[in-house]
Parts: sequence; structure tokens; C-alpha cells
Amino acid sequence: MLNKEDTRRLAAMERQLRRDDPDFCARMGGGNFSVSTTGRPPLPLFIVATVITVAAVVLGAVGWWISTSIVGAWAVITFSAAVHRLRRQRTETAFRQA
Repeated sequence: MLNKEDTRRLAAMERQLRRDDPDFCARMGGGNFSVSTTGRPPLPLFIVATVITVAAVVLGAVGWWISTSIVGAWAVITFSAAVHRLRRQRTETAFRQA
């Protein structure tokens, strides 16, 4: 893991390389090969969060409050994970375009 200063310096070197030799960057794929992004938002994760939320509402309507709270917390965690992935993906995309 790099600390913040090293990460900042590495990003500056990458930007400089993109400016100096764009052909090389195009040949190399221009990116971080350890992170696999498809360029699509995490739509399946949002769908799963929605289904879990509907299940929580149904359990609440039935009157099973303990199950409702557990499934509701699960829905919040799943939705938070989807939002986190979406933000990280947008940050990486913006970084690659810089």
C-alpha cells in the first residue's frame, strides 16, 4: 500500500506520461490492471438491494419485526455497497480521463 504522498506522486507521474507519450499509454491500455472495471454501473447490486427492501416491507406487513429489522439492515448494507462501487468506478473513470 502506498501512503497518500506516494499515491499523489504516482498519479502525477502517470499524468505526465500520458502527456509525454500518449501512444505508449494507448498500447499499454492506460490503466491499473489490478482493478477490473467493466464501465457499467453496478446495476445488479441495486436490483438485489431493491428486492431485499421489498422483502423487508413484506415482513413488516406480516408483523415479523425482528426479521424486518434484520432484512432491512441487510438492504441498507447492500445498497451502500452498490453506491460505494458506483462512486469508486466514477472516480477511477475520471482519473483515467485526466
